[in-house]
Amino acid sequence: MYIDINGINTHYEDRGSGDAVVILHGWGTDLSLYEGLIAHISKTHRVIAPELPGFGETQEPPASWNVDDYSAFVLKFLEALKIKKAVLIGHSNGGRIIIKTVGCGSKIEVPKVILIGSAGLVHEKTPEQLRRQKRYKLGKTILSSAPVKAVFPSALEKFKQRSGSEDYRNATPIMRETLVKLVNEDLSHLLTSIKQPTLLIWGENDDSTPLADAKRMQELLPDGGLVVVKGAGHYCYLEQPSFVYRVIDSFLGVK
Repeated sequence: MYIDINGINTHYEDRGSGDAVVILHGWGTDLSLYEGLIAHISKTHRVIAPELPGFGETQEPPASWNVDDYSAFVLKFLEALKIKKAVLIGHSNGGRIIIKTVGCGSKIEVPKVILIGSAGLVHEKTPEQLRRQKRYKLGKTILSSAPVKAVFPSALEKFKQRSGSEDYRNATPIMRETLVKLVNEDLSHLLTSIKQPTLLIWGENDDSTPLADAKRMQELLPDGGLVVVKGAGHYCYLEQPSFVYRVIDSFLGVK
């Protein structure tokens, strides 16, 4: 299905019936990685899952976005579908958007929240990371200068591709700027404002959003509970789906 949201042709799934559950996917993914989750929850609920701008079959945003922009987009999307009440499930970057949306006071009623390997916390940089950051800024400044650009017009782009993470290297220029904005905003202060019962589902060996993040979130959430998926990583819902589905069913009151 497709719908126009503020000029962005947005691809989404709308499946099942009953109380609404909204699933927000992670960075660099599309709905194909959430098919099993959508199929399972849609047996008992109406599941709405958009592909966020810049991913899957949904257009990129017109300019680089921050977390507020994605949050506003999600609320506009739900408004267009006339969704006034929904449980929110977010994986990785999808969790980041949910923390911002609910923590700032959502315009829709959110009875429960599920965060799976959620992003949203910013860690203090190590000395080595600070050194790499300094080298990157220096290189970017030099390669951005007019004389260098005139002689080596593609040098800056190649330098950015070599220097960034895999997510950064694989992104378009707009989405690279977006990624930088997203990962540099710490949302820990918003967790205390999320009063809804919140389930944290985390892979024991998650190396993208480490388990320490989950424990920190649990401390900050007024009503947060953590379930650790043993032996699983960042995509715990794919690695151990039966276990994760049972946990979600229990939290949603499915019998």
